[in-house]
Parts: sequence; C-alpha cells; structure tokens
Amino acid sequence: MWANPDWRGGLYPPHGGQAGQLGDYARVFSAVEGNTTFYSGAPRPETVAAWARQAPPGFRFCFKLPASLTHDRRLAGIEADLEAFLAALEPLEDRLGPLMVQLPRDFGAEALPRLEALLTRWPRGLPCAVEVRHSDFFHKGEVERGLNRLLITHGANRVLLDVRPLYSTPAGDHAGMRQAQAEKPKRPLHVISTGDFPVIRFIGHVDEATNLGYFRPWIERLALWIKQGKTPFLFVHTADNRRAPELARRLYGAVAERAGLPGLPPFPGERQVSLF
Repeated sequence: MWANPDWRGGLYPPHGGQAGQLGDYARVFSAVEGNTTFYSGAPRPETVAAWARQAPPGFRFCFKLPASLTHDRRLAGIEADLEAFLAALEPLEDRLGPLMVQLPRDFGAEALPRLEALLTRWPRGLPCAVEVRHSDFFHKGEVERGLNRLLITHGANRVLLDVRPLYSTPAGDHAGMRQAQAEKPKRPLHVISTGDFPVIRFIGHVDEATNLGYFRPWIERLALWIKQGKTPFLFVHTADNRRAPELARRLYGAVAERAGLPGLPPFPGERQVSLF
C-alpha cells in the first residue's frame, strides 16, 4: 500500500491529497506490496496508466493475485481470468516485481497439483512468489520439502512471513496489536530462498526495540543474498502501520550499511516541514 493518511507529515507532505502519493512514495522506496488487486481484482486501464506515469523505471509493483482466484476458486479453472489479470498489468510490465500468490490457510498438500499447474503456465520472465499458510508446510517434513522442491523447480519464490515480533508479547489493550494478531497466521519462520527474488514480509511490533532485535539476523541474510546476485524484496508492516515507513527506512539502513547499498532520500513530508 502507499495511500495512508497517517503518513502525512512524514513520508508525505502534511496537507497533500492522494493524487501524488505514489510519486512521493516512489521517490523514497523502490517497491510496494499491492494489496488492492487481492481485494478488488484487476485494476482499470486508466488506473494502471496513472501508476505507470508516476512510478520511475526502477520501481517495482508486487501485486497479489485476486482472492477470487486464490481463495474463492482455489486456483481451479482460472486460466482465462489469470490471463485477463496479467493483461491488465501489461502497461507496467517493466516495473513488475514478484507477483504474489497468497494461498488460504486450508490450502494444503492435497491442493499442490493446482499450484503446480499454475506455476507450469506462469509467464517466463515474470517473477512469482507464493505465500502458504497451511500448518503442514511449516513442519519441516515431506510436505514442506515437496513444496520447496516445487518452488525451486519453477524458480518461484517462497514468501517468508516473519510474525515473530508481532507475537512476541500479548496484545494487551492495543487495538492495532489485537487486530493484527487476529488476522496474521502464527506460523514459524523457515528461512529459505527458492528463487532469485526472495520476498520477506516483516510484521512488526509497536515497540521499535523489539522489531530491531528480531530483524538483526535478517541483515546478514539479506546481505548474503545480495552478494549471491539475488534481488530480495523486504516489505515492512506494523500493527497499525502508522510508523511503517520509518521502520522500513531504519531496517533498510541497517542492510544498506552491511551490503554497501545507497541510502534512502529524505521523506518528502519531512523535507517540506523543515522549510517552515
């Protein structure tokens, strides 16, 4: 997401509207996780054209397949609708990062042939990332090994959902924490790269020190993947997402220092506030 009114005065200018938010976001960060397609399906042509105008060439959109394909139809008989969805995104072809296939919690081993069929017909040159949530895929047994072999065979990336910070303490009276813990699956973190574009979804706590403690091992891992020629994508969430841009900037800074990456520019909203 990039449209969040809570980010005004920080990532965004304090009094701006939504029209220029993607452009401001893309001046700082190089990728975005696009949830809108998960809930709403294929975007309208004029919407895609506006995104293409605002995003620079090096920017990457990482959209999710619509829930109608992954959750309602569970990848069965979706060929025509998948083609239509990908066709809608064609104007962004050179700015598409891994498209994410987020599967429902009850999508287990018996449904893997449907995932295999999807990956078999996946377009060449378009990165794919698969997020599984069924408990069978987190026991380090034959089912999980079979999933990982399938992803490696097709060069698909396994989405690594790191919810350890979120569940490190009880939610207490914090409404955002309670909601996040109710929505995010509590699954163990198994760190593995099955493709060239590892995707990490880091679900943070409201306490910054807690987040930094859990993120510290990621610094070396991300630096190693970059050294190996991989292109990891790190998406940062917090319980209410109000401070997510600041946390993302800090976590990126730690990786940049270790891996020799360039720093991020100032947030447009902070720069404008400093003028007055």
